[in-house]
Amino acid sequence: MPEEDLIDIKFRLYDGSDIGPFRYSSAATVDMLKQRIVSDWPKGKTIVPKAANEVKLINSGKILENNKTVGHCKAPFGDVAGGVIIMHVVVQPSLSKTKAEKKIDDSPKKVMCSCSIL
Repeated sequence: MPEEDLIDIKFRLYDGSDIGPFRYSSAATVDMLKQRIVSDWPKGKTIVPKAANEVKLINSGKILENNKTVGHCKAPFGDVAGGVIIMHVVVQPSLSKTKAEKKIDDSPKKVMCSCSIL
């Protein structure tokens, strides 16, 4: 594989710590990056992604789509030869889990009214 096709990427977490840098082919997909992040997630963090679909990657202010390749995500300007691209990582738990946690009491509410005549 030619050296030009390899891109160094570092992943910045919510607390300012980093995962990487790792070297990827420009043909690697964003989904492959997310799989790597989940597998290499540091121990002892309060927020831990359970699956790749809970991870969002942000590069140059844009949320990256799973089907895009690393080559498509590279910024067209500002790249320094031999530099490392930093992508920000956001963890969003799946909606079904958060909805189940929020649903505490689903019993029907009784509406009561009282009046006092003086």
